Amino acid sequence: MSDEPVSVGEERVRTTFNMGDNSDVDRIKKASAELINLVNQSKDKDPRLAALAITRYEEAAMWAVKLVTTPQK
Repeated sequence: MSDEPVSVGEERVRTTFNMGDNSDVDRIKKASAELINLVNQSKDKDPRLAALAITRYEEAAMWAVKLVTTPQK
């Protein structure tokens, strides 16, 4: 494990967890973490709206990861 601090976004989407070493998963998680961090920087303006936006980015990351890791039919 690394001792480097992780951002809120990296923690929320677990950027270091990628069992299949899938590059699409890495890209999705990195982009989602960046968006979460951007929202988190402005959370003092309206914490409720920030929390809602962050939750939706987490959900979107989860579904996108599911998409790129689901075997093709």
